[in-house]
Amino acid sequence: MAREMDVLLVGGGGREHALAWKLRQSSRVNRLYCAPGNGGIAALAELVPIPADDVAALVAFAVEKKVGLVVVGPELPLTLGLVDALTARGIRAFGPTKEGARLEGSKAFTKELLAEAGVATARYARFTDAAAAHAYLNETGAPIVVKADGLAAGKGVYVCTTVDEAHAAIDEMMSSRVFGAAGSLVVIEDLLRGEEASFLALTDGTTVVPLASSQDHKRIFDGDEGPNTGGMGAISPAPVVTADIERRVVADLQKVVAVLRRRGIVYKGILYAGLMIDGGVPSVLEFNCRFGDPECQPLMVRLQSDLVEVCDAVIDGTLDRVTLEWDPRAAACVVIAAPGYPGAVTKGGTIEGLRDADATPDCIVFHAGTKRSGDTVVTDGGRVLGVTALGDSLASALERAYAAVARIRFPGMQYRRDIGHHAVGRAPR
Repeated sequence: MAREMDVLLVGGGGREHALAWKLRQSSRVNRLYCAPGNGGIAALAELVPIPADDVAALVAFAVEKKVGLVVVGPELPLTLGLVDALTARGIRAFGPTKEGARLEGSKAFTKELLAEAGVATARYARFTDAAAAHAYLNETGAPIVVKADGLAAGKGVYVCTTVDEAHAAIDEMMSSRVFGAAGSLVVIEDLLRGEEASFLALTDGTTVVPLASSQDHKRIFDGDEGPNTGGMGAISPAPVVTADIERRVVADLQKVVAVLRRRGIVYKGILYAGLMIDGGVPSVLEFNCRFGDPECQPLMVRLQSDLVEVCDAVIDGTLDRVTLEWDPRAAACVVIAAPGYPGAVTKGGTIEGLRDADATPDCIVFHAGTKRSGDTVVTDGGRVLGVTALGDSLASALERAYAAVARIRFPGMQYRRDIGHHAVGRAPR
């Protein structure tokens, strides 16, 4: 029988609460640490006051505590080389190396890889000079998409319907530097039409195993209006991802993994493709190098396999021996955000009704931007909670999730009331 071990989970959002919840179900986990965690994770793990981007401190802690596995949640520590540093000290870690994480850390790098692999994506151009970017926009016209090359917490993508909007986006990124160094290089690409979906897969550098399908809701307001956010809700499965599309995308991801391997990068961990699907044909919008947030929440409540065993297979290169087991029911997550999100937010609001919401059948409230103040839970971030529920259909999962949302109160809370609107009424695959 596989031995028990202490596990360190890195991060402090809704994704990490869902991962902590799932890790706690494994018989392999003895002590669970989380750095830095949040008010909900505190009930499942021992919180460690180390920021997720403090690579040196995280490695020192893992070595001191003789941690058997580190699961890295957010993208930033991956792009900073946390997995490389842990591996160098003999600590097993789930996630790609710094070079592999460039798939999310640089949109231009991703576009180059997609072209080399022969995977469908939008036509694009890259610029480090603002004047050249403006000139290109005048030639191409609108609609057009302007992206900051680097990490921008899911907010560095502007879908511009007019040339004036696109010029303003370039100025914000390259002149005003609203995303800091992430906007020193911009990618401008054609606008693809269709329906978006999230396609997450595990890979050990050779084998690609898809997770259950899911779909995020990026815009802040109902009807997919308003600015992009880190995600306002998610569903699983996503009916738009048919069995045929899954086969196509798995084949594309295998091509990408092979190109990385030819470049000397053995990519291990989550490979997350943001898709645009038009007429049953998928194109890749971008890649992420970790579990999506909030897609992770419905995926974890549906996953029936032992997450530690899955991580081991990825690290050991034995993913070809793994068959993932899934709850056949649908799952839905509704994110509740703080006032002002996705801009400057107000923190410190007292959250009421959490126990009542958690008591909703087949529902769990995952914390994102929260902290505990004595017996009170208060808001401490932009996205505050991810209310997640299971149901025999997507409609019933959403009904349960929204019933739980109705029991939660804090000043200025905001959430979308149309999560799953693309998918409700479609037959699941």
